[in-house]
Amino acid sequence: MLTIAVQRSGRLSEKTLQLFHECGIQFENGGKEKLMTKASNFPMTILFLRDDDIPGCIADQSADAGVVGENVYLEKSDALELVERLGFARCRLSIAIPKSMSYQSLNDLNGLKIATSYPRILQKFLDKNNLQAEIHEINGSVEIAPGIGLADVIFDIVSTGSTLISNGLHEVEKVLNSEAVIIARPNMEKEKKQILERLLFRARAVRKGTRNKYILLNSPNDKIEEITKILPGMKSPTVMPLAMPGWSSLHSVIQEDDFWEIIESLKKLGAEGILVVPIEKMIQ
Repeated sequence: MLTIAVQRSGRLSEKTLQLFHECGIQFENGGKEKLMTKASNFPMTILFLRDDDIPGCIADQSADAGVVGENVYLEKSDALELVERLGFARCRLSIAIPKSMSYQSLNDLNGLKIATSYPRILQKFLDKNNLQAEIHEINGSVEIAPGIGLADVIFDIVSTGSTLISNGLHEVEKVLNSEAVIIARPNMEKEKKQILERLLFRARAVRKGTRNKYILLNSPNDKIEEITKILPGMKSPTVMPLAMPGWSSLHSVIQEDDFWEIIESLKKLGAEGILVVPIEKMIQ
């Protein structure tokens, strides 16, 4: 049985449970109504904890793995392994200053007091850039620190930037990008590692499906060779003749990021009746 810790509430928690659901894992009691729940069709128990508590819970072996923001992993998880990036709950850790403050370069941070919930990440950044600043650790509501005189500037998570704006701040230096990650004990037992690998296999299939689209189109036969060059698919497109002489149907897979550029190219080559269908899961 694999025990995995996830955030009890918030967007990261919702996205994690959605991923597990898309992996075909069902939970007793509907999920996070309790502090612990077991999957009914997969050898996994879930613990619902505060995100800051998850690394420590794994380190003391109360859990085998966990889903946290990469920022939490980097701040609190030296002894643990990052085993998978999940691609959701993206944000960044940045330095923000009051709008009234002038800022030209990193050197302007020298001698300032910086409020943050991530002192270790911030200290590494300061050391790397040979900066001398006083770190003032705050848990929560970091944005108000300059306004009430606790600090000159802040170092905190930024998603949309709206919270900074509402507190009279603006972002001047991005230190790192963060997303949801799976972390685990490096000394996990063989049986538990195998269960974790089964979970990762499912999660990767879901993510690949999300990043790709299934495309069907009709093509003149004399354009098939050109079209297949821009529609490689998983190996190569499926080509099936149509009842109409001189035409075939092509089936393939395209990446979401390349979608519109590929569609435009297909149209120029004479493709017609283009259908694009979401992929639930993709296994290679």
